[in-house]
Amino acid sequence: MAKTHVTATINGEETEFLCDGQQTMLDVLRDEMGLTGSKEGCGSGDCGACSILVDGRLVCSCLMFGAEAEGTDIMTIEGMADGDKLHPLQQKFLEHAALQCGFCTPGVLVASKALLDKNPNPTEEEARYWLAGNLCRCTGYDKIIEAVMDAAAEMRGE
Repeated sequence: MAKTHVTATINGEETEFLCDGQQTMLDVLRDEMGLTGSKEGCGSGDCGACSILVDGRLVCSCLMFGAEAEGTDIMTIEGMADGDKLHPLQQKFLEHAALQCGFCTPGVLVASKALLDKNPNPTEEEARYWLAGNLCRCTGYDKIIEAVMDAAAEMRGE
C-alpha cells in the first residue's frame, strides 16, 4: 500500500511523516513519532484516553486518520509543559492527587486544556459536562474537577 506524505505542526514543531491510508493519528503519534503519552483505551472514541488538540479542537486521535493531519496544528500531552515548567493544569493535578494509575490522565489533561482555552471560567457543572467523554476507572472524578477548577482560577489570576 502506498504511503501518504504528511506535513503538520506537532507540539509547535513542523513535522513530516509517512503513513498508510488506514493508520490512525494515534498510531502515527505513538509508532512513528514516539509520542506515547496518548493512550488507546477503546479504539472507538468512547474513552478519551487518546485526546489531542487539532487546530485547537478536541479530537480522539483513534478516530482520525494520520493523512487527515496534513497542514494542521496538533498538540499532544507532550506539548502541554513548557520545557521543565508544567502547565498549570498538570501542576494542579499533582497538587490535588487527581490521578491514580495515570492511564486516562493525558487525555483528561488535554481535554481540560481545551475546556479552559474555550472557557477560562467554567462552572463545575460545565467542567463535568466537558470532561464526560473522558473515562477514568480510578479517581471518581471529584479530584479531577477540583484540580481543573483550581487551575482555571490560577490561570485567571485569582
